Amino acid sequence: MALNSVNTNSGAMVALQNLNATNRELDTVQSRINTGKKVSSAKDNGAVYAIAQSQRSTSNALNAVKDSLQRGISVVDVAIAGGESVNDLLTQMKEKALAAADTSLDTASRTALNEDFKALRDQIGKAVSNADFNGANMIKASGTTIAALANADGSSKLTVAAQSLALGGSNVTVTATTSFSTATTAASALALVTASITNTSAALAKLGTGSKSLETHLGFIGKLQDSLDAGVGNLVDADLAKESARLQALQTKQQLGVQALSIANSSASSLLGLFR
Repeated sequence: MALNSVNTNSGAMVALQNLNATNRELDTVQSRINTGKKVSSAKDNGAVYAIAQSQRSTSNALNAVKDSLQRGISVVDVAIAGGESVNDLLTQMKEKALAAADTSLDTASRTALNEDFKALRDQIGKAVSNADFNGANMIKASGTTIAALANADGSSKLTVAAQSLALGGSNVTVTATTSFSTATTAASALALVTASITNTSAALAKLGTGSKSLETHLGFIGKLQDSLDAGVGNLVDADLAKESARLQALQTKQQLGVQALSIANSSASSLLGLFR
């Protein structure tokens, strides 16, 4: 190749190649600064992008898991509130039935106690029917069993069984017609109420354990989601301090490249001196 030629300027070609390379690097750094990510598309790094997208999908799915757990907690907590109300009413009914079982009590007093007993009994039905959240009631007859999502693909669930506290059920053995008119029937009612209190307390313990289990898993899911988000950040987020330093260096390199290209382009004009 001719050392001095107006047709071919190898110095300018090299300078242009270097300047183009610098501009490409500068575009990459500016993109990272603008997006805050070193991998913002599959073109940047296909493998890392695929991993990050998979983890983002899992993290987003965990939002649905958290919603499901929170709904489950709300339903169970409402059931617990209703169950505690039932337990309190049964305790009051026990007091009335015990007082009425006194054989020395006169008929008028026993009748008054019976009216109080029936009013409390009827209030149990109202408490049970109103323990409803978002259409779910765990303490009515054939109540709703909670099956909250436990993982991102829905293959695992946390279950809290319904506990019927309806009158005449397996736990509350007091029926909708239980009452008393004599000391003997009052003693029978007392036995039913005592058994109901024991059963209701056991049912409340199960509901409380279930609610605690849901809350514990909700806390775990929150931590898992945070860990996944942090992991995605480690994969794709740019180190802005580092990119800022690179930006300054590349801007300086770009300016020097423009000057080098200018010098290379002007070298051919020096050949004109040979013909003067």
